[in-house]
Amino acid sequence: MGASMIEKIIRNHVGRDVRPGDIVTVGVDRVMIHDIFIPFVADKFEEMGFSRIWDPDKAVLIYDHLVPASQVDDTRHFRIGNAFAEKYGMKNVHRSDGICHQLMTEAGYVKPGDVVFGTDSHTTTYGCVGAFSSGIGYTEMASILGTGELWIRVPETIKVTVTGDLPANVTSKDVILRLIGDLGADGATYMALEFHGDTIEKMSVASRMTMSNMAVEAGAKCALFAPDEKTAEYCGITLSEEQKSLKADPDASYVREIVYRAEEFVPVMACPSQVDLIRPVSELEGTEIDQVFIGSCTNGRLEDLMAAADILKGKKVAPFVKLIVTPASRRIYEEAMENGTLSILAEAGAIITHPGCGLCCGRTGGILTDKERVVATNNRNFLGRMGTSKVEIYLASPKTAAACAAAGKIVSL
Repeated sequence: MGASMIEKIIRNHVGRDVRPGDIVTVGVDRVMIHDIFIPFVADKFEEMGFSRIWDPDKAVLIYDHLVPASQVDDTRHFRIGNAFAEKYGMKNVHRSDGICHQLMTEAGYVKPGDVVFGTDSHTTTYGCVGAFSSGIGYTEMASILGTGELWIRVPETIKVTVTGDLPANVTSKDVILRLIGDLGADGATYMALEFHGDTIEKMSVASRMTMSNMAVEAGAKCALFAPDEKTAEYCGITLSEEQKSLKADPDASYVREIVYRAEEFVPVMACPSQVDLIRPVSELEGTEIDQVFIGSCTNGRLEDLMAAADILKGKKVAPFVKLIVTPASRRIYEEAMENGTLSILAEAGAIITHPGCGLCCGRTGGILTDKERVVATNNRNFLGRMGTSKVEIYLASPKTAAACAAAGKIVSL
């Protein structure tokens, strides 16, 4: 019996063949802690009696959710984080350089075949480069910092194949939203999603990131794309033989297989307040909106901002509608500024913010109130995420979101 991608990655870390359901202890290649969790990680680390981090160079601390501080208590997280990093020799600290999940691959911390854990559920993002990455709690993180290891159960795998050419108005965001709708919010719980097909091969790494990022919204433990030349170019490496081998074997075993024809996809939205309540945009046309948010670790990359700019070029944001644009990293901000993307968005009337999580986690500007509606490109539309529990959040692609901003209502492209 052949091996799936997740089985191969774990096998390479434990030195023997594994099968779904096996309990194994893996050595960890990298960990990420963000500003929200660092006080709890620090407390638990010292409570466990550790006196040193197993490898300070493999730990990354990123301030992204709480910058700039919007509540008095936020600064406590920065003080504790700075003190912890200095005490234990952590050099990889990013203060307002961008969103943790963007920086982990962009800055070269994660490579194909790595095992990576982070204190955020959307750590699944790094599967875009063929890494096994998943979110954990602060107790597990403290344990890894002290030992360099974590026990896991080898996940079963769902194989998802997409073939053909996507319509011009459809993006990878529409693909992953459709898949979440088909699976349900718990349809892939503690499973790996493994993506195949020529549609996937034609996607940029940025588009793959959108899909791996949102895999957790179906409960997935991780989401994996086989490393290819696009991966190598993005990571700035030459793939090793081991990395090249991280493709599922033809006779790999799957708990389920799902096949799509790309031409059958249409622009969709996740409707309030369930990420798996998916509807075609055409069925929601005419719904008036108050705000649009383009950004987050799901869709704040350069290709996302450029897609929005293409829609908004020569247009204006509708009266009484706010468009907030938040690049996912400082590098993306600079690239979007250099190629004129930010100018187009600004001329259309967008509010362009510093890089970071921003409105996605309900911070640093743009909070809404009762009965207001927002179309957003992030990954969750839960009650109370962007303001009061009576705010309605619709999730969409950057193309769809930009079109809605100009129309002042939900519209099809």
